[in-house]
Amino acid sequence: MRISKPHLRSPSIQCYLCLLLNSHFLTEAGIHVFILGCVSAGLPRTEANWCDVIQDLKTIQQLIQAIHIDATLYTESDVHPKCKVTAMRCFLLEFQVISHESRNVNISETVRNLIILANSSLSSNGNITESGCRECEELEEKNINEFLQSFEHIVQMFINPS
Repeated sequence: MRISKPHLRSPSIQCYLCLLLNSHFLTEAGIHVFILGCVSAGLPRTEANWCDVIQDLKTIQQLIQAIHIDATLYTESDVHPKCKVTAMRCFLLEFQVISHESRNVNISETVRNLIILANSSLSSNGNITESGCRECEELEEKNINEFLQSFEHIVQMFINPS
């Protein structure tokens, strides 16, 4: 099984375009275009990755069905919109527990990818400090299936803010 890693998508088109421009414009301007193109190819993507997070979540759900993971995880099942960033951070911490408990390479890689994508998307919210939200340890512990359903619900809150 090949796991998709959208956070590692190849920026080769940008480099090829720069090389093409550079081959036709061997001037100082061409060199600047080439350098800027190479720099921009290395920059992280800034668009929202929540749909990719959902795709990784579906993969994790399928992989978990194949093995037995007897874990209870801190789960925010009734997220208030003003606490969604805090709740998401708790979910991401608990995903590390899933990765550890599963002892499965495919799950661990997919979880790692999901965490990277979610953190990348959260960074667009800046360093938001939400007050009045419950800490992770104050949340109810639920089984892994309930945890994954609640996580999907909170991701939908980021996809469709209202």
